[in-house]
Amino acid sequence: MPPPPQRPWQQAVRIVAAAAVGVAVWLLTGALLPRGCAADSCVWFITGDPLIALGCLAAVAWRRRFPVSVAFAVSLVSAASALASGAALLAVGSLATRRRPAEIATVAGAFIVAPLFTTGLYPIEQAPGTPWTLLALQTLTLGVAVATGWAVGARRAEVRSLREWARGAEREQAALADRARVLERNRIAREMHDTLAHRISLVALQAGALDHRADLPDEERGVLVRGIADGSYRALEDLRDVLGVLRAEQPDRPAPPPPAYDGVPGLVADARTSGMDVTLTDDLTSGPPDALGDLCFRVVREALTNAAKHAPGAPVLITLDGGPGGALGVTVRSGPAARTHTAPPTSGYGLPGLAERVRTLGGSIAHDPAADGGFVLSVRLPWPEGEPERRH
Repeated sequence: MPPPPQRPWQQAVRIVAAAAVGVAVWLLTGALLPRGCAADSCVWFITGDPLIALGCLAAVAWRRRFPVSVAFAVSLVSAASALASGAALLAVGSLATRRRPAEIATVAGAFIVAPLFTTGLYPIEQAPGTPWTLLALQTLTLGVAVATGWAVGARRAEVRSLREWARGAEREQAALADRARVLERNRIAREMHDTLAHRISLVALQAGALDHRADLPDEERGVLVRGIADGSYRALEDLRDVLGVLRAEQPDRPAPPPPAYDGVPGLVADARTSGMDVTLTDDLTSGPPDALGDLCFRVVREALTNAAKHAPGAPVLITLDGGPGGALGVTVRSGPAARTHTAPPTSGYGLPGLAERVRTLGGSIAHDPAADGGFVLSVRLPWPEGEPERRH
């Protein structure tokens, strides 16, 4: 991967540091030369050495675009210029950040071998140490430059990896949040389907009764009209609440409370008000846990909705039984339709969605036609011993 972008001031700092190292080596070399040789044998030290150093410093400015070419060329040419030593070390260190052994070995060979052919440029009478000592010193200097560059490259790779990991974690978190929002909206949409289908079915039932019973007394007719108005208003309120959440315009708005076992008598009372003949038999030994109570409410609501749609005027018998350590049973029996009717449009998702919820709790569900032409919906849900009762 390409190295991270470098600001102009960062580039300038590195070149100035390379020049400072070169000046130090150049002055040290000058101290080893014979006194008064500037006019004859030391001309190269005064003229050629600085010119080559300037060229090398200009070349290392392009080391990030052409790392191998610049490092190889500067390593070769710097053998003829003590002042270019810093530029050579900078080029080698920059190349080492790529952490490619073949490239580093090639440039290192040029860095070590090239000075063997330029020993005559500086008339040093006696070099400090043996040739092997000088070679070891040069190799050590090269090793420090390579090790430093390698460490910088490793650090860059680590930082790059951490940034990629952070970006990946952010993307994953965003995906999880999006998925949670989708699941929550799907849940709200299903709640909207169940609630509105029930209320609209009761409104349709009451409207059908008005249409088929022209002989109704004014008092009963007024009750049905008020029931239609109240059911329509409550359906609109439910729809407004759900759409407010789905639009995500009010993220802090609390969601409608979940269904509860305590709401079953209210469902039965609403159905009776709309003209349905509903009988509720509650033989539960105690209040069911939250999850069972919620599903019990949904089963009763779905059964009443279907009875209002498909069997208006038919008697409906709801039986609740069971207790802790056994099972919660919900059975809804509806008789055949008492009058002809035009069924409202249905989505076909009510019973399948209910069956999915029942299976999630490890229960069983059956819905079959009865012998008298009616319909029976039966649900059994396991009720473990020791489950906490529904909170009121």
